[in-house]
Amino acid sequence: MHIKRLIERFLRDQGLPPTKFGRLAARDPRLVLDIRLGREIRPEMEEKLRAFKCSYGEKPDAQGSERQ
Repeated sequence: MHIKRLIERFLRDQGLPPTKFGRLAARDPRLVLDIRLGREIRPEMEEKLRAFKCSYGEKPDAQGSERQ
């Protein structure tokens, strides 16, 4: 799936604002807005965004469970 469609679907499914996605995924709150205006994404950035999408919502083991 094209990265633009993937991002838009992800934002809709997660209820995530575009600026928050950009900040979390790439430290760039304008990322999605710029993509919508025609910004081209390099392959390295695309990989980074896809990896973020796949890992979003995963939580590391609770630290408290190791201390018991």
